[in-house]
Amino acid sequence: MTKRKRLKIHREGRNIIIFLCFLLFAINIPIYLRQPHWVFALTLVITAALLVFVTYFFRNPIRILEIDDPDFIISPCDGKVVVIEPTDEDDYFHDRRLQVSIFMSPFNVHANWYPVEGTILRSEHQNGRHMAAWLPKSSKDNERSMVVIKTRSGLSVMVRQVAGAMARRVVTYAKQGRACHRNEHLGFIKFGSRVDIYLPLDTEMFVGLGETVRGNETILARLGGVPTEMENNE
Repeated sequence: MTKRKRLKIHREGRNIIIFLCFLLFAINIPIYLRQPHWVFALTLVITAALLVFVTYFFRNPIRILEIDDPDFIISPCDGKVVVIEPTDEDDYFHDRRLQVSIFMSPFNVHANWYPVEGTILRSEHQNGRHMAAWLPKSSKDNERSMVVIKTRSGLSVMVRQVAGAMARRVVTYAKQGRACHRNEHLGFIKFGSRVDIYLPLDTEMFVGLGETVRGNETILARLGGVPTEMENNE
């Protein structure tokens, strides 16, 4: 159950929007004073549209999810499911995992939520390229972050934020050793991106390829099985 949503501007966008307002004001005043009215009107429309888009991009809907089952995997972001497949995860687990990837277009909400509750085992950022986020190689070659969470049932889940062709900054709030909870933001990715989740192979999926999901609302899957020897030792 998700409580009624409210909308506000995400903290990652507040300074950008303030700076943009001053910049557009500085652009429009000289044009108003020195150019024909039709030039000013056109410029005003274009710059206003830019301001509206940037403000819309940094929207931050307040979504409060009430759910009892700790093994449910909640979507960490808005977007479309583009990958559901077993893959070799070599950065942390070094075994086979079920990869679920969600692509966010520039028109999606770009705040990221924690998909599970637990303890953060690893949180790190890696610089990289800025290829299109839907390409398979983007998960390994693009700028990205890695957050590994140990759930209350002892299973481990990895969330990877991946920058896209337009994205130039991946922001991650997760800190190693800290507890994380549902309804909390994991981070934010600016302007087009993707989020990968790595789950145990016997995870029960509730969504399919091509489905549209909503962050901190859509239940993606339910964890199954028992912790591996590695997870027991973490």
